Amino acid sequence: MDILGTSDGAGVKGLRHGLQQLERAESRRSFLLQALFAIVDVAILAFFVLGPYLRSGPSYLIIDYAIALWIAVEMVGRAIAAPSFRRWMVRPMTLIDLVVLGTLLFPNALFNFAFLRVMRLWAIGRSPLLTEGLRRMSCTQHLDVVRAVLNFLVFLFLITGFVYTAFFYGRNGSEGFVDALYFTVATVTTTGFGDITLPGTLGKLTSVVTMIVGISLFVRLAQTVVRPHKVTFPCHRCGLQRHDADAVHCKACGEILNIPDEGS
Repeated sequence: MDILGTSDGAGVKGLRHGLQQLERAESRRSFLLQALFAIVDVAILAFFVLGPYLRSGPSYLIIDYAIALWIAVEMVGRAIAAPSFRRWMVRPMTLIDLVVLGTLLFPNALFNFAFLRVMRLWAIGRSPLLTEGLRRMSCTQHLDVVRAVLNFLVFLFLITGFVYTAFFYGRNGSEGFVDALYFTVATVTTTGFGDITLPGTLGKLTSVVTMIVGISLFVRLAQTVVRPHKVTFPCHRCGLQRHDADAVHCKACGEILNIPDEGS
């Protein structure tokens, strides 16, 4: 019994270590697997966009439950790799995945929350996959720009999905989604053509939130693109995180820095 227990404990530790290595995407194998997971996340978003075309056919539920199974297995893997179950539960993406899983398991009852599936793209921007991929391409200086673009796209599709499910879900084909996307883009850019408006108090509040948050993210994206490139390298003395790529001394305290070259 002791030998069996020791073997089982070692097996769980080995599985956890392997899953943690996979999450960090440091080796070639784990990097490719993380890339596969990212492709699936994009496919989930595409499934939401193509929902109006697939909704009436039998293939809709088949793909729906297949994605639900994939997400469930992925959540179990992340729970095993986490330091503790409590820390895993309080992660923002865990809560989002639970909602997404619910929309997939009960598509007729929870379709109003299906737009939250786009938040899985936000996870790609925060995952080691993006950082490691840019490092392999020697493009780590573009990390902030790529993240800003992803944040803006996630917000754009998040609002589009909400507007679609709340106001245009009953329209045939792609007409409803295109109208929702058109309204969101016109509102974010403050163009305000006025040919498509959202009715009622909820529609007005949606427009206000879209304009305020959308403009903020757009300005953030513009600042990221035009500002000088800086690298993340904590100063050992004062803890300042961001420095010029060719900095020799910390601007805050004068400490000598040893910033490695890009790609090294």
